[in-house]
Amino acid sequence: MWLATLAIFLCARAGALPTPLVTGNGYGFAVYSVSSGTLTKLFAHPYSFASADPKDPLGEGVPTTNFLTSLSWDAGSSTGAARAAEYLEQSHVISADGGRRAYFMPFGLRRNALVAVWRGGPGPAPCLRIAWARKPLAVVERRAEGRPSWELTFEGLPESLLVVALDRGEGKAADGCFSGHAAWALMPLENARARASAELDLARWRGGLTPAELVEREAADFEAWRVKPSVTFRSEAERRVWRQSEAVLRMGQSREPDEGSRHGRGLIVAALPDGSWSTPWVRDMAYATAALAAMGHEAEARRALEAYFNARPVGRMRAEVQGRPYQVSVVRYFGDGAEEPYFTMEGAANVELDGWGLVLWALGQYTRRYGALSLPNERTYRGGLYESALKFVVEPLLAQLEPRGDGLIVAADTSIWEERQPDRKHFAFTTAAALAGLRAFDRLAAARRDRPTRQRLAPVLAGLERGFTAAFIKEGSLRGTAEGGVKNDVDGAALAAIGLDIGVSTAVIAATAARMPALAVASGGYRRVRSTYEDPKIFEYWYERQEFVFTDLGLAEAYLRLGRPEDAAPLLRTIVEKAEKDHDFVPEMYVSLPCALFPGRIGDPTGAIPMVGYGAGAYVLHLLRRQALSAASAGRAGPAGPAAAPAMPPRHF
Repeated sequence: MWLATLAIFLCARAGALPTPLVTGNGYGFAVYSVSSGTLTKLFAHPYSFASADPKDPLGEGVPTTNFLTSLSWDAGSSTGAARAAEYLEQSHVISADGGRRAYFMPFGLRRNALVAVWRGGPGPAPCLRIAWARKPLAVVERRAEGRPSWELTFEGLPESLLVVALDRGEGKAADGCFSGHAAWALMPLENARARASAELDLARWRGGLTPAELVEREAADFEAWRVKPSVTFRSEAERRVWRQSEAVLRMGQSREPDEGSRHGRGLIVAALPDGSWSTPWVRDMAYATAALAAMGHEAEARRALEAYFNARPVGRMRAEVQGRPYQVSVVRYFGDGAEEPYFTMEGAANVELDGWGLVLWALGQYTRRYGALSLPNERTYRGGLYESALKFVVEPLLAQLEPRGDGLIVAADTSIWEERQPDRKHFAFTTAAALAGLRAFDRLAAARRDRPTRQRLAPVLAGLERGFTAAFIKEGSLRGTAEGGVKNDVDGAALAAIGLDIGVSTAVIAATAARMPALAVASGGYRRVRSTYEDPKIFEYWYERQEFVFTDLGLAEAYLRLGRPEDAAPLLRTIVEKAEKDHDFVPEMYVSLPCALFPGRIGDPTGAIPMVGYGAGAYVLHLLRRQALSAASAGRAGPAGPAAAPAMPPRHF
């Protein structure tokens, strides 16, 4: 069951141990343990779960192959200095032991490959010692152009692993020790026929460079990929966290080609490994996509949007959505692009309708910045992207609307905080996401001169505006759900709804922010909701009592919209200062109630680290919105994209 898996992950990862570093190039991930000074994981794919497990339909899925438990240069005792590691210039290149060791997965190589480089000075390089996760069944050696390579097959694993020397010499391999070379590449292979082409691709990528030059080129290429920030940083730490967030967003996106039964190219995981959140989530991915688009990374944002419309098979929960066929998963995806409706310990699926609105919102952010005519004409497996969005996202979303007062809201779902399906409610965030998404699609329809669609959407948008007010604004402030109850009466998701630019009035924002102290925690920030779980044996009891970075950023933005930057600044400053001490990562949470699942000191980063959409993406979007709001207050136009003021006159609820 997923909660048991997550509990094990959190106990092993949270707070008490230094956060691992991750390198990835869209084809796989490798995880470096700062505690041990070794690489502890090399994944065959860029996600934790490859596909559904037919033997366990309620489980997380088939785990992605991990090849090793330890990899390090055998250079004496593992002292604290030797274990010390950081990213080279906030990239994906891991530099350890004062730069003497480097590990990275090259973006210039369109394959899964981990490169390990020894830069320890004159003299022969030490042995690269590897402990395998599975016992090797066979080792086949080959030598070409003075460089040896070995292909290893393993008991119970579908993939093999190719280990290739990157410099010339008389290397040898024995008992997990690869010696005689200062640089090695480890390349997972999906079938026996892949070895020759993999070696050829690797040789082309390597060129005639020395091991040290390979590291320098990778860092330079990554720097060239970056886009000049369109924000004014308030500190050097803010700049560093921005740059590392940029790298996290890039590492989190799959570049695996769509072939055979795999249709996941462009999907973005919710968190970098190792853990259950390292899987593509519709909602988190929408925030990551919007951030990439706003930063200026058009190709990556485009690839993510295309992924929504090419992922398959989907539609497993059709019976729960009025029988309508749909294209975007109701929760998340397995790595191969198949829908995963996120089964819980109760044996019930989630249906998160907010994701449909958020995908339309993210599409609108992209087309608003890069033009409305290119991407919507892109062909998907269900036809043109615009037509697919209309038929398989807009249409099923409209079918979920129900009356509230003289308006409309979205039907009950499990929404942003992943309630269990039996506990579904009418969430303000879901209706806000639908309103933001349908407004964005209406603008796209206008650009395409699709009058019938605009005529159909006009009364719906007006109805959603009225329904939102009727259902979710009580006594002048936003509530998380239309249903009563202490849990969602004060809700961090209401702040996220404000951030979608749906036009909430200043008075409502002020009243909503004024109620947030009800969610204040010992670590200084705010949790998601007032948890109603009483039994400390229940996972959510502890989970919902921790500080959520996503809520902190939402409140900071509310303060900025109120013209209170002095109240917003401390919330952001705390996130930046803590990130600066933890590889510039933005985490999921901070410890506010220490426990076995969330050990450590109050205020320590915990949960999934680093988060991609809800961490790196949310941070980037917040800085862009701060820039736009500051420009607006000074009477200047803000930049295009999610940070900009709405293109349409705002409605005030």
